[in-house]
Amino acid sequence: MHRCLWLAKNGLGYVSPNPMVGCVIVSGGKIIGEGYHAKFGQAHAEVNAIQSVLTQYPDHAHELLKEATVYVSLEPCAHFGKTPPCADLLIRHEVKKVVIGNTDPFPGVNGKGIQKLSAAGIDVIQGIEEKECRHLNRRFFTRIEKHRPFIILKWAQTANGFFAPLEPVQKWISSAYSKKLVHKWRTEEDAVLVGKNTVLHDNPQLSAREWSGRNPLRIVLDRNLDIPLGHHIFDHQAKTIVFNELKTDVKDNVHYIQMEDMQHYLPQKIAFQLYLMDIQSVIIEGGANILNQFITAALWDEARVFTAAVNWKTGITAPNIHGIVEEVLSLNSDKLILYKNTTNT
Repeated sequence: MHRCLWLAKNGLGYVSPNPMVGCVIVSGGKIIGEGYHAKFGQAHAEVNAIQSVLTQYPDHAHELLKEATVYVSLEPCAHFGKTPPCADLLIRHEVKKVVIGNTDPFPGVNGKGIQKLSAAGIDVIQGIEEKECRHLNRRFFTRIEKHRPFIILKWAQTANGFFAPLEPVQKWISSAYSKKLVHKWRTEEDAVLVGKNTVLHDNPQLSAREWSGRNPLRIVLDRNLDIPLGHHIFDHQAKTIVFNELKTDVKDNVHYIQMEDMQHYLPQKIAFQLYLMDIQSVIIEGGANILNQFITAALWDEARVFTAAVNWKTGITAPNIHGIVEEVLSLNSDKLILYKNTTNT
């Protein structure tokens, strides 16, 4: 199962809104095939693992599979979606046993895959490394169970707790190494979100240009559409969503979505709108006001906070977060603290 999880991680950033899944097939005490879900709309992990067996053992794949144990990190699907049901595939190849990490909470599956396999006479074992499998797909489970995306808060602060300068200018806090790590994170999540003032002051690209991978969807909060069209968020590097109170419209890769009364319950409105758009995860990168709104609403899952060694005399105070500290890392001159929220909604 650990090998399944290792394989599944290869799909991070590419399979959403599907879960990451890895599959390993063992026969005669030997791994004879493995695979993972590589991209949304393409073959699932079980399909790729079976195909690897057929490719490597063209003359006796059927005999090997009939004696095989299939390990898969998530319950094989039982419904027709972008691809046929994986449970049917395993039944067709008459595998002997299937070992599952998590059951799939998606209503079209949720135990139905296990029922199909068991009804076909296949021995099914479930709940193996269940905690680790769930953690891997925490984005997927959050979207299905809570009807909202997995929400990550990210910011940098000075050693004495300042988030940004008082004057409307860009002033870097964290190191170049930390910046590169943030770009890596952007390739792993569906979207990155910032407020209007962050765009006006910093003119960010919100891309993953310093890491290999795809750019996230850019989401900007601009109630009265004050951001000039010459800013980077309106370029063609990635699709941009602008939540505002004035219009719903599409111009090239910029999608304007009108919201009512953005002064009240904004985090909840954003979370539900992103859920309707099948956005499975979002990194909120600023400014301090929008970060504090999500913290106050307890509407976050992870927080990633860089603290630099520098001190400022004045500035905007950084958000104050309360959560379980999962990890503390030293990154050159910066300290990175990873928090988990155990009281989220």
